[in-house]
Amino acid sequence: MKDIIKLALRNLKEHKSKTLIISMFVLFGVAIVIMGNSFIESISRGLENDFRANYTGDVVITTVPKKGAVNDIFGVTQLVYLDEVPKVPAIADLERVEQILAETDDIKVQSKYISAGVLLSGDEEFDADALDDDEKDLKSSDMPYGYIMAGESDKYWELFPDLKLIEGHYPTAGTNEVIVDARFIESFKKVYDKDLALGDSILIKLYYGSTLREGKVVGFFNPASENTIVDKIVYCDASLARPFADLTYGSSFTQELPDNVDLSFSEMSEDEFFGDDLFGGIEEDTSVLGTTVDLDNILGDTSMRDELNKADDGAWQYILAKLKKPNADKAYIAKLNKRFQEEGLNVHAINWHDGAYLYLVALNSIGNMFKILIVILAVVVFIIIMNTMIVSVIERTSEIGTMRAIGAEKKFVKRLFYTETVVLTTLSSIGGIILAFILMGIFNALNIVPESETVRGVFGGALHFTPTLTIIISTMFVTLLGSIISNAYPVKSALKITPIKALSKE
Repeated sequence: MKDIIKLALRNLKEHKSKTLIISMFVLFGVAIVIMGNSFIESISRGLENDFRANYTGDVVITTVPKKGAVNDIFGVTQLVYLDEVPKVPAIADLERVEQILAETDDIKVQSKYISAGVLLSGDEEFDADALDDDEKDLKSSDMPYGYIMAGESDKYWELFPDLKLIEGHYPTAGTNEVIVDARFIESFKKVYDKDLALGDSILIKLYYGSTLREGKVVGFFNPASENTIVDKIVYCDASLARPFADLTYGSSFTQELPDNVDLSFSEMSEDEFFGDDLFGGIEEDTSVLGTTVDLDNILGDTSMRDELNKADDGAWQYILAKLKKPNADKAYIAKLNKRFQEEGLNVHAINWHDGAYLYLVALNSIGNMFKILIVILAVVVFIIIMNTMIVSVIERTSEIGTMRAIGAEKKFVKRLFYTETVVLTTLSSIGGIILAFILMGIFNALNIVPESETVRGVFGGALHFTPTLTIIISTMFVTLLGSIISNAYPVKSALKITPIKALSKE
């Protein structure tokens, strides 16, 4: 083997032009792949740190989504919305789920949780026109929309302790008090031309829906991560958040109509229903004060409706948890899901990545696009390597024939060519790794911070590369494997060369 390596090195040195062409393609290809994957890795790590520490924890437990939908901590994501935007339902058998969690000693701290997308306004009536004012040249990041979030009063702040409350106090349990993301202050100023201060009353409207509630601002905070990608947030007590998440008694309560309910309308013809006889007993004087119709009772007894529209005090959409050993989250989630399935519970546990699905869709798209580009680059490089090696085989016909003439077996020729490939690819890959680290080091030292708040959120602040040992090893492995595969045809051609063919070539 030692002699084959020496011979391979001599051959590479003698065919300098071919060696240089192949090595440059491999070197720059490896450098590009490592830098690209390191760039994606830096984004992923920044988002993971942000979400684990401040939004999802290590484990999220929620209801199993319907087919074609995804439930994350911000709501339901699906391709097509037919009627209204669906909401994450309350966890059924919540007590049983909590009992299962209590059976293990893996959880450090946990809290139940609610969220919904909302718009804010400071007007007595929600001013939708202010959002469409072209003269103000508003960007999407300027709009006063975000998420209303609520957890268990004490446990939630223990779960996410890094929130930076800059003034005021946390919401009091059972009230409509809210603490508001400080980024809303600028939004209010731009959109509504008014300041937002402590003690102000604000209207909170469901982003996709008609639910409207009033909240009292008792504090302002900055997100724990200065460059978070998550939209602006309003934290409140669960009693205020439940109506926005449709966590009412009516949303989970089904009651059959009593036998004495008169359904005679369904048996009437269209003429009978809209004819004069139906309302013939109503006086024509329909003024508010003079009507003989009892407007208060025209809908009958609405007490049931009122009860069903009340917030369900025991309803929660999620349970968030941080583990004593965060790196063991995959094993713990698998164990939980197995237990939930055995118990027949319509819940499942997911990790931070699935819990932040809404914000990771774009990142996954970028990652997939980059993988496609890598595949295209690899194919081009390997085709060039194969063509170069084919030319090399043709030029080395006499050399190969001579080796065969003096007794070299096909196996020897095959090992020689593959050794040349492995040596050249390995040395070029090492050069590509060194080049990638030099370029990444220079780029990281420049500390380039994007102007866009959204881009800063995606990258966690400054643009940077985060290379890992896994990226380096996997890149070298794929490069070596690809080079060997691309040499299969040239080597096969070399093995067909006989001494007689080599002499005739001469």
